[in-house]
Amino acid sequence: MDTVIYVIIALVVVVLLFVLLSRSKTTKPPVDTAAGPETTTGALTEEQPKLGLPVEPTDAREPLPTGQPRRDPAVVAPGVEPRSRLATQTEIRELQQGLARTRGGEGLFGRLRNLFQGKAEISPELVAEIEEVLLASDVGVATTSRILESIRAQLSRGELSDEAAVWATLRAEAVKLLELPGGGPLNVHQKPTVVLFVGVNGAGKTTTIGKLATHLKAQGKSCVLAAGDTFRAAAVQQLTVWGQRVGCEVVRGKDGSDPGSVIFDAIRKAEEQGADVVLADTAGRLHTKTNLMSEMQKIARTAGKALSGAPHEVWLVIDATNGQNAFAQAREFKESLELSGIVLTKLDGTAKGGVILGIADTLKVPVRYVGLGERPGDLHEFVADDFVEALLGKDA
Repeated sequence: MDTVIYVIIALVVVVLLFVLLSRSKTTKPPVDTAAGPETTTGALTEEQPKLGLPVEPTDAREPLPTGQPRRDPAVVAPGVEPRSRLATQTEIRELQQGLARTRGGEGLFGRLRNLFQGKAEISPELVAEIEEVLLASDVGVATTSRILESIRAQLSRGELSDEAAVWATLRAEAVKLLELPGGGPLNVHQKPTVVLFVGVNGAGKTTTIGKLATHLKAQGKSCVLAAGDTFRAAAVQQLTVWGQRVGCEVVRGKDGSDPGSVIFDAIRKAEEQGADVVLADTAGRLHTKTNLMSEMQKIARTAGKALSGAPHEVWLVIDATNGQNAFAQAREFKESLELSGIVLTKLDGTAKGGVILGIADTLKVPVRYVGLGERPGDLHEFVADDFVEALLGKDA
Protein backbone atom coordinates (compact mmCIF):
# COMPACT_ATOMS: atom_id res chain seq x y z
CA MET A 1 0.00 0.00 0.00
CA ASP A 2 2.80 2.40 0.87
CA THR A 3 4.46 1.59 -2.45
CA VAL A 4 1.33 2.57 -4.39
CA ILE A 5 1.11 5.88 -2.56
CA TYR A 6 4.78 6.67 -3.33
CA VAL A 7 4.22 5.88 -7.04
CA ILE A 8 1.19 8.17 -7.19
CA ILE A 9 3.11 11.03 -5.53
CA ALA A 10 5.99 10.59 -7.94
CA LEU A 11 3.66 10.73 -10.94
CA VAL A 12 2.04 13.92 -9.63
CA VAL A 13 5.47 15.53 -9.15
CA VAL A 14 6.51 14.58 -12.71
CA VAL A 15 3.31 16.04 -14.16
CA LEU A 16 3.77 19.29 -12.23
CA LEU A 17 7.38 19.61 -13.38
CA PHE A 18 6.31 19.01 -16.99
CA VAL A 19 3.62 21.71 -16.79
CA LEU A 20 6.02 24.25 -15.27
CA LEU A 21 8.67 23.59 -17.90
CA SER A 22 6.15 23.97 -20.73
CA ARG A 23 4.90 27.34 -19.43
CA SER A 24 8.42 28.74 -19.04
CA LYS A 25 9.19 28.02 -22.74
CA THR A 26 6.09 29.83 -24.06
CA THR A 27 6.28 32.92 -21.80
CA LYS A 28 7.84 36.04 -23.55
CA PRO A 29 10.41 38.18 -21.78
CA PRO A 30 8.93 41.29 -20.11
CA VAL A 31 8.83 44.60 -22.01
CA ASP A 32 10.70 47.56 -20.54
CA THR A 33 7.85 50.07 -20.52
CA ALA A 34 10.10 52.84 -19.19
CA ALA A 35 11.86 53.04 -22.54
CA GLY A 36 8.64 53.67 -24.48
CA PRO A 37 6.30 51.46 -26.47
CA GLU A 38 8.67 51.04 -29.44
CA THR A 39 11.77 50.07 -27.41
CA THR A 40 12.71 46.39 -27.27
CA THR A 41 15.49 44.52 -25.56
CA GLY A 42 17.95 42.22 -27.26
CA ALA A 43 21.06 42.39 -29.41
CA LEU A 44 21.73 45.37 -31.73
CA THR A 45 20.69 44.86 -35.32
CA GLU A 46 21.47 46.80 -38.53
CA GLU A 47 18.42 48.95 -37.85
CA GLN A 48 19.64 49.77 -34.30
CA PRO A 49 22.93 51.69 -34.63
CA LYS A 50 25.21 51.96 -31.63
CA LEU A 51 25.09 55.21 -29.66
CA GLY A 52 27.58 57.78 -30.92
CA LEU A 53 27.77 56.18 -34.39
CA PRO A 54 24.81 57.57 -36.38
CA VAL A 55 24.04 55.95 -39.69
CA GLU A 56 24.48 58.29 -42.67
CA PRO A 57 21.17 58.65 -44.53
CA THR A 58 21.28 57.68 -48.17
CA ASP A 59 20.47 60.33 -50.81
CA ALA A 60 18.75 59.00 -53.88
CA ARG A 61 19.13 62.29 -55.81
CA GLU A 62 21.51 62.64 -58.71
CA PRO A 63 25.10 63.41 -57.62
CA LEU A 64 26.31 66.98 -58.09
CA PRO A 65 29.51 67.95 -59.92
CA THR A 66 32.68 67.79 -57.84
CA GLY A 67 33.05 70.72 -55.47
CA GLN A 68 29.44 71.89 -55.79
CA PRO A 69 27.54 71.72 -52.47
CA ARG A 70 24.01 70.43 -52.43
CA ARG A 71 21.49 73.08 -51.42
CA ASP A 72 18.53 71.69 -49.52
CA PRO A 73 15.52 73.86 -50.39
CA ALA A 74 13.90 72.98 -47.08
CA VAL A 75 16.73 74.57 -45.09
CA VAL A 76 17.05 78.36 -45.36
CA ALA A 77 18.62 81.00 -43.19
CA PRO A 78 16.27 82.80 -40.79
CA GLY A 79 14.52 85.73 -42.49
CA VAL A 80 15.68 84.75 -45.99
CA GLU A 81 13.23 83.57 -48.60
CA PRO A 82 14.09 80.33 -50.44
CA ARG A 83 15.65 81.14 -53.78
CA SER A 84 14.72 79.47 -57.03
CA ARG A 85 18.10 79.13 -58.74
CA LEU A 86 16.69 78.38 -62.20
CA ALA A 87 19.36 75.70 -62.27
CA THR A 88 17.58 72.89 -64.08
CA GLN A 89 18.00 72.35 -67.77
CA THR A 90 14.25 72.83 -68.26
CA GLU A 91 14.29 76.25 -66.64
CA ILE A 92 17.34 77.38 -68.62
CA ARG A 93 15.58 76.26 -71.80
CA GLU A 94 12.62 78.45 -70.81
CA LEU A 95 14.98 81.40 -70.46
CA GLN A 96 16.50 80.61 -73.84
CA GLN A 97 13.05 80.56 -75.40
CA GLY A 98 12.35 83.97 -73.89
CA LEU A 99 15.66 85.23 -75.28
CA ALA A 100 15.01 83.69 -78.71
CA ARG A 101 15.43 86.99 -80.57
CA THR A 102 18.73 87.74 -78.85
CA ARG A 103 19.93 84.20 -79.59
CA GLY A 104 18.75 84.41 -83.22
CA GLY A 105 20.86 85.28 -86.23
CA GLU A 106 20.45 89.04 -85.76
CA GLY A 107 20.88 88.99 -81.99
CA LEU A 108 23.93 89.14 -79.73
CA PHE A 109 24.45 85.39 -79.46
CA GLY A 110 23.62 84.70 -83.09
CA ARG A 111 26.01 87.33 -84.44
CA LEU A 112 28.85 86.16 -82.20
CA ARG A 113 28.23 82.55 -83.24
CA ASN A 114 28.35 83.50 -86.92
CA LEU A 115 31.50 85.49 -86.26
CA PHE A 116 33.35 82.50 -84.82
CA GLN A 117 32.27 79.97 -87.45
CA GLY A 118 35.09 78.84 -89.70
CA LYS A 119 37.77 80.70 -87.73
CA ALA A 120 40.82 78.48 -87.27
CA GLU A 121 42.42 80.85 -84.78
CA ILE A 122 41.57 83.87 -82.63
CA SER A 123 43.24 87.01 -84.00
CA PRO A 124 43.27 90.71 -83.03
CA GLU A 125 41.11 91.35 -86.09
CA LEU A 126 38.46 89.00 -84.69
CA VAL A 127 38.49 90.88 -81.39
CA ALA A 128 37.70 94.09 -83.29
CA GLU A 129 34.71 92.35 -84.87
CA ILE A 130 33.56 91.19 -81.44
CA GLU A 131 33.66 94.83 -80.36
CA GLU A 132 31.35 95.81 -83.23
CA VAL A 133 28.84 93.11 -82.27
CA LEU A 134 28.79 94.14 -78.59
CA LEU A 135 28.32 97.82 -79.43
CA ALA A 136 25.55 97.02 -81.91
CA SER A 137 23.81 94.96 -79.21
CA ASP A 138 23.54 97.97 -76.86
CA VAL A 139 26.13 96.64 -74.41
CA GLY A 140 27.54 100.17 -74.20
CA VAL A 141 30.98 101.64 -74.87
CA ALA A 142 32.40 101.45 -71.34
CA THR A 143 31.15 97.90 -70.71
CA THR A 144 32.36 96.71 -74.12
CA SER A 145 35.82 98.11 -73.40
CA ARG A 146 35.89 96.30 -70.06
CA ILE A 147 35.02 92.96 -71.68
CA LEU A 148 37.51 93.40 -74.52
CA GLU A 149 40.28 94.35 -72.11
CA SER A 150 40.08 90.90 -70.58
CA ILE A 151 39.94 89.19 -73.99
CA ARG A 152 42.98 91.10 -75.31
CA ALA A 153 44.97 90.38 -72.15
CA GLN A 154 44.32 86.64 -72.44
CA LEU A 155 45.02 86.71 -76.17
CA SER A 156 48.42 88.31 -75.56
CA ARG A 157 49.25 85.52 -73.10
CA GLY A 158 48.26 82.89 -75.63
CA GLU A 159 45.31 81.68 -73.53
CA LEU A 160 42.65 82.05 -76.24
CA SER A 161 43.58 79.37 -78.69
CA ASP A 162 40.11 78.44 -79.92
CA GLU A 163 36.45 79.41 -80.07
CA ALA A 164 35.55 77.56 -76.85
CA ALA A 165 38.06 79.62 -74.87
CA VAL A 166 36.58 82.87 -76.17
CA TRP A 167 33.05 81.79 -75.30
CA ALA A 168 34.21 80.84 -71.81
CA THR A 169 35.81 84.26 -71.36
CA LEU A 170 32.70 86.09 -72.59
CA ARG A 171 30.50 84.15 -70.20
CA ALA A 172 32.87 84.71 -67.26
CA GLU A 173 33.02 88.45 -67.91
CA ALA A 174 29.23 88.66 -68.26
CA VAL A 175 28.70 86.89 -64.94
CA LYS A 176 31.24 89.21 -63.31
CA LEU A 177 29.31 92.25 -64.54
CA LEU A 178 25.92 90.92 -63.45
CA GLU A 179 26.79 89.45 -60.04
CA LEU A 180 26.44 92.50 -57.81
CA PRO A 181 25.93 92.79 -54.04
CA GLY A 182 22.33 92.99 -52.88
CA GLY A 183 20.93 90.83 -55.66
CA GLY A 184 18.41 88.03 -55.47
CA PRO A 185 14.63 87.96 -55.19
CA LEU A 186 12.60 90.04 -52.77
CA ASN A 187 13.52 89.36 -49.15
CA VAL A 188 10.47 89.88 -46.94
CA HIS A 189 12.44 90.73 -43.81
CA GLN A 190 9.73 92.63 -41.95
CA LYS A 191 5.98 93.21 -41.98
CA PRO A 192 5.18 94.96 -44.13
CA THR A 193 8.12 95.15 -46.53
CA VAL A 194 7.47 98.15 -48.79
CA VAL A 195 8.65 98.04 -52.41
CA LEU A 196 8.47 101.20 -54.53
CA PHE A 197 8.40 100.66 -58.31
CA VAL A 198 9.64 103.55 -60.44
CA GLY A 199 10.19 104.03 -64.16
CA VAL A 200 8.82 105.85 -67.19
CA ASN A 201 5.37 105.18 -68.61
CA GLY A 202 5.20 102.00 -70.64
CA ALA A 203 8.15 100.30 -68.95
CA GLY A 204 5.88 97.67 -67.41
CA LYS A 205 5.66 98.72 -63.75
CA THR A 206 2.01 97.81 -63.22
CA THR A 207 2.31 94.46 -64.99
CA THR A 208 5.46 93.63 -63.03
CA ILE A 209 3.66 94.39 -59.75
CA GLY A 210 0.82 92.06 -60.74
CA LYS A 211 3.22 89.25 -61.68
CA LEU A 212 5.28 89.64 -58.50
CA ALA A 213 2.10 89.65 -56.39
CA THR A 214 1.16 86.36 -58.07
CA HIS A 215 4.56 84.88 -57.14
CA LEU A 216 4.34 86.09 -53.54
CA LYS A 217 0.78 84.85 -53.14
CA ALA A 218 1.89 81.40 -54.31
CA GLN A 219 4.57 81.48 -51.57
CA GLY A 220 1.91 82.16 -48.94
CA LYS A 221 2.65 85.89 -48.62
CA SER A 222 -0.12 88.48 -48.33
CA CYS A 223 0.16 91.67 -50.37
CA VAL A 224 -1.41 95.12 -50.50
CA LEU A 225 -1.14 96.93 -53.84
CA ALA A 226 -0.88 100.73 -53.91
CA ALA A 227 -2.22 102.40 -57.07
CA GLY A 228 0.14 105.36 -56.88
CA ASP A 229 -0.04 106.28 -60.57
CA THR A 230 -3.01 108.55 -59.93
CA PHE A 231 -2.45 110.51 -63.16
CA ARG A 232 -3.43 107.57 -65.38
CA ALA A 233 -6.87 106.06 -64.80
CA ALA A 234 -5.89 103.12 -67.00
CA ALA A 235 -2.99 102.25 -64.68
CA VAL A 236 -5.27 102.28 -61.62
CA GLN A 237 -7.81 100.11 -63.41
CA GLN A 238 -5.11 97.69 -64.56
CA LEU A 239 -3.76 97.30 -61.02
CA THR A 240 -7.29 96.80 -59.70
CA VAL A 241 -7.81 93.94 -62.17
CA TRP A 242 -4.53 92.35 -61.05
CA GLY A 243 -5.61 92.69 -57.42
CA GLN A 244 -8.90 90.93 -58.11
CA ARG A 245 -7.15 88.20 -60.07
CA VAL A 246 -4.50 87.52 -57.44
CA GLY A 247 -6.65 88.15 -54.38
CA CYS A 248 -4.87 91.25 -53.06
CA GLU A 249 -6.40 94.42 -51.67
CA VAL A 250 -5.79 97.49 -53.83
CA VAL A 251 -5.62 100.92 -52.21
CA ARG A 252 -6.53 103.67 -54.66
CA GLY A 253 -7.35 107.36 -54.58
CA LYS A 254 -9.31 109.74 -56.76
CA ASP A 255 -8.01 110.57 -60.23
CA GLY A 256 -5.24 113.14 -59.96
CA SER A 257 -4.98 112.84 -56.18
CA ASP A 258 -1.68 112.99 -54.33
CA PRO A 259 0.14 109.68 -55.02
CA GLY A 260 2.07 109.96 -51.76
CA SER A 261 -1.16 109.88 -49.76
CA VAL A 262 -2.28 106.73 -51.58
CA ILE A 263 0.96 104.93 -50.70
CA PHE A 264 0.76 106.25 -47.12
CA ASP A 265 -2.75 104.78 -46.79
CA ALA A 266 -1.63 101.49 -48.36
CA ILE A 267 1.16 101.08 -45.82
CA ARG A 268 -1.19 101.81 -42.92
CA LYS A 269 -3.73 99.35 -44.37
CA ALA A 270 -1.02 96.67 -44.60
CA GLU A 271 -0.08 97.27 -40.96
CA GLU A 272 -3.72 96.91 -39.87
CA GLN A 273 -4.14 93.67 -41.80
CA GLY A 274 -0.74 92.24 -40.91
CA ALA A 275 0.13 91.99 -44.60
CA ASP A 276 3.63 90.87 -45.57
CA VAL A 277 4.32 93.17 -48.52
CA VAL A 278 3.24 96.50 -50.01
CA LEU A 279 3.87 96.82 -53.76
CA ALA A 280 3.55 100.48 -54.75
CA ASP A 281 3.01 101.69 -58.30
CA THR A 282 4.06 105.23 -59.25
CA ALA A 283 3.62 107.69 -62.09
CA GLY A 284 6.09 107.69 -64.94
CA ARG A 285 5.98 110.76 -67.09
CA LEU A 286 8.98 111.44 -69.31
CA HIS A 287 12.27 111.13 -67.47
CA THR A 288 13.40 114.48 -68.88
CA LYS A 289 10.79 116.22 -66.65
CA THR A 290 12.52 117.18 -63.40
CA ASN A 291 9.17 117.37 -61.58
CA LEU A 292 8.83 113.57 -61.91
CA MET A 293 12.05 113.02 -59.96
CA SER A 294 10.94 115.52 -57.30
CA GLU A 295 7.65 113.66 -57.05
CA MET A 296 9.41 110.30 -56.61
CA GLN A 297 11.56 111.74 -53.82
CA LYS A 298 8.45 113.13 -52.11
CA ILE A 299 6.71 109.74 -52.32
CA ALA A 300 9.74 108.04 -50.75
CA ARG A 301 9.72 110.54 -47.88
CA THR A 302 5.98 110.04 -47.35
CA ALA A 303 6.42 106.28 -47.20
CA GLY A 304 9.01 106.82 -44.48
CA LYS A 305 6.50 108.84 -42.46
CA ALA A 306 3.98 106.00 -42.68
CA LEU A 307 6.53 103.38 -41.60
CA SER A 308 10.05 103.94 -40.35
CA GLY A 309 12.59 102.63 -42.87
CA ALA A 310 10.15 102.54 -45.79
CA PRO A 311 10.49 102.14 -48.67
CA HIS A 312 12.69 99.10 -48.00
CA GLU A 313 13.27 98.55 -51.71
CA VAL A 314 13.21 100.96 -54.67
CA TRP A 315 13.18 99.10 -57.97
CA LEU A 316 13.64 100.71 -61.36
CA VAL A 317 11.62 99.02 -64.10
CA ILE A 318 13.26 99.35 -67.52
CA ASP A 319 11.92 98.40 -70.95
CA ALA A 320 14.74 96.46 -72.64
CA THR A 321 13.45 97.40 -76.10
CA ASN A 322 14.37 101.06 -75.48
CA GLY A 323 18.05 100.33 -76.12
CA GLN A 324 20.36 103.24 -75.45
CA ASN A 325 17.44 105.36 -74.22
CA ALA A 326 17.18 102.92 -71.30
CA PHE A 327 20.65 104.06 -70.19
CA ALA A 328 19.52 107.68 -70.06
CA GLN A 329 16.43 106.75 -68.03
CA ALA A 330 18.47 104.63 -65.63
CA ARG A 331 21.04 107.34 -64.96
CA GLU A 332 18.34 109.94 -64.26
CA PHE A 333 16.56 107.76 -61.70
CA LYS A 334 19.83 106.64 -60.11
CA GLU A 335 20.86 110.26 -59.50
CA SER A 336 17.55 111.05 -57.78
CA LEU A 337 16.74 107.87 -55.85
CA GLU A 338 18.54 105.20 -53.85
CA LEU A 339 17.83 102.30 -56.20
CA SER A 340 18.18 98.81 -54.75
CA GLY A 341 17.24 96.79 -57.80
CA ILE A 342 16.39 96.70 -61.49
CA VAL A 343 13.58 94.84 -63.21
CA LEU A 344 14.29 94.50 -66.92
CA THR A 345 11.10 93.85 -68.88
CA LYS A 346 10.26 92.85 -72.47
CA LEU A 347 13.57 91.07 -73.06
CA ASP A 348 11.63 88.70 -75.30
CA GLY A 349 10.85 91.62 -77.61
CA THR A 350 14.40 92.63 -78.54
CA ALA A 351 17.40 91.12 -80.29
CA LYS A 352 19.66 93.36 -78.20
CA GLY A 353 19.58 91.48 -74.92
CA GLY A 354 23.12 92.68 -74.24
CA VAL A 355 21.59 95.88 -72.87
CA ILE A 356 21.33 94.11 -69.51
CA LEU A 357 25.14 93.97 -69.27
CA GLY A 358 25.57 97.68 -69.86
CA ILE A 359 22.83 98.79 -67.48
CA ALA A 360 24.04 96.62 -64.58
CA ASP A 361 27.64 97.70 -65.17
CA THR A 362 26.81 101.39 -65.52
CA LEU A 363 24.51 101.70 -62.50
CA LYS A 364 26.19 99.09 -60.27
CA VAL A 365 22.64 98.14 -59.22
CA PRO A 366 21.70 94.45 -59.25
CA VAL A 367 19.08 93.07 -61.60
CA ARG A 368 16.42 91.40 -59.42
CA TYR A 369 13.93 90.09 -61.98
CA VAL A 370 13.61 89.86 -65.76
CA GLY A 371 10.39 89.82 -67.78
CA LEU A 372 10.26 87.48 -70.78
CA GLY A 373 6.56 87.46 -71.66
CA GLU A 374 3.04 88.41 -70.62
CA ARG A 375 2.21 85.53 -68.26
CA PRO A 376 2.91 85.71 -64.51
CA GLY A 377 5.31 82.78 -64.93
CA ASP A 378 7.36 84.83 -67.41
CA LEU A 379 8.72 87.00 -64.59
CA HIS A 380 11.95 85.23 -63.58
CA GLU A 381 14.05 85.71 -60.49
CA PHE A 382 17.42 86.82 -61.78
CA VAL A 383 20.43 84.56 -61.23
CA ALA A 384 23.53 85.69 -63.12
CA ASP A 385 25.01 82.23 -63.82
CA ASP A 386 21.79 80.82 -65.23
CA PHE A 387 20.90 83.93 -67.20
CA VAL A 388 24.34 84.07 -68.84
CA GLU A 389 24.09 80.37 -69.68
CA ALA A 390 20.75 81.05 -71.36
CA LEU A 391 22.13 84.15 -73.11
CA LEU A 392 25.51 82.87 -74.26
CA GLY A 393 25.46 79.11 -73.71
CA LYS A 394 25.45 76.94 -76.82
CA ASP A 395 23.08 74.31 -75.52
CA ALA A 396 20.84 73.77 -72.51
